[in-house]
Amino acid sequence: MENQPARPSAPTNLRPPDLDQLDERILWELMRDAQITNAALAARLHVSPSTTHARVRALKEAGVIRSSHVSVDYAALGLDVQGIVYVRLRAQARPQIKAYARKVIRLPNVLSVTFMGGEVDFLIHVACTGTAQLRDFVAEELSMDPAVASTHTNIVFEHLTGLEHLGGGGFAAMRGEA
Repeated sequence: MENQPARPSAPTNLRPPDLDQLDERILWELMRDAQITNAALAARLHVSPSTTHARVRALKEAGVIRSSHVSVDYAALGLDVQGIVYVRLRAQARPQIKAYARKVIRLPNVLSVTFMGGEVDFLIHVACTGTAQLRDFVAEELSMDPAVASTHTNIVFEHLTGLEHLGGGGFAAMRGEA
């Protein structure tokens, strides 16, 4: 095999402006189906498998691709009720915001935690076996925390992530570009 010059590693400070159209198309397709094979990804984008493989590896090394996810049907697992719990912390607990988020994300039933600006500090998405478990979870795990000033819970009737329904517009459409 012929000696080839070493390829420079992907920069660790890759930012969106450094991404080209192919990188964005790769990301878009992976968001739609993180389990797509490299060969299928290459075929869908009309490039060689070695190109998609190298690009995906560089995107991972740069931290643009942080992980891959599986979409789970929680009802199929007996978790028939999802809720969104809005949490407001006490003013005196503001220095504990990050610690509170790290604590809550580890609680059973918590699917995601979103730190927000405005009147509410956190939006917490949970999955439970029913409304009684949801009520108990909010009352015992969230509302009883001394850092919490108040909670407000809404039942989720349907949860569409957007990723399942991505159209063909790509990131350019999301940015409002032609």
